[in-house]
Amino acid sequence: MKLNIENKTNILMGIFVGALISANLIGLKVADFVLFPASVGILLFPILFLITDIVEEVHGKKKAREFVIVGFITLLIILIVTIIAVLLPHVSRSVMANEDLQIAYDKIFGTTIRIFIASITAFLIAQFHDIWAFNFWKQKTKGKYLWLRNNLSTIISQFIDTTLFMFIAFYGVTDTAFFDLANTRYTVEFVFLTMTIPYWLVKVLFALFDTPFCYLGVRWLKGSKKHVKSKSN
Repeated sequence: MKLNIENKTNILMGIFVGALISANLIGLKVADFVLFPASVGILLFPILFLITDIVEEVHGKKKAREFVIVGFITLLIILIVTIIAVLLPHVSRSVMANEDLQIAYDKIFGTTIRIFIASITAFLIAQFHDIWAFNFWKQKTKGKYLWLRNNLSTIISQFIDTTLFMFIAFYGVTDTAFFDLANTRYTVEFVFLTMTIPYWLVKVLFALFDTPFCYLGVRWLKGSKKHVKSKSN
């Protein structure tokens, strides 16, 4: 089956939504990446900005906004369902009959609720900024220097995303509900200097490495067409 540009756009939409959901579901785990400890969700979030840049380059910012809106609605639905799932009582005959498992389930997914709220807010604002910034630099460069537009829009947007997420998710936490850091108080200084800046720098590194994939993605999406007219709205 030969894929046309519409088929390929739908595939990117599926990857986009899948990566967004997965990053939020697995994001509570902090793993050792040798050089730094970080949430495993960091493996997936760069994909989101990469895909919206590819889609905007080929289809224009209107289509990129559609990706963000679909992702936002999906996260909102998952948030509502998660809240209901945590509030509903356990039954004794289920596989979760063990009290320890029930406590673990409620703690993990209860924690996920705040993470989801932080993620939804940061995702929506940062992605819309990324779309605006990509289009802004596209106008300034007259459609040239894709590598520059990709990186300038993504680096600033990742800073917005990381800052909003960290503060909404962790600011003011005084117990070990999120990470066992010897009851460290999540003050403004701690959240910004210890959590936001390191995570953002790692994301910048990811953004720089994904530049070739942006070119490959644009070329793949356009397919055999020599030129696909991009729209600015």
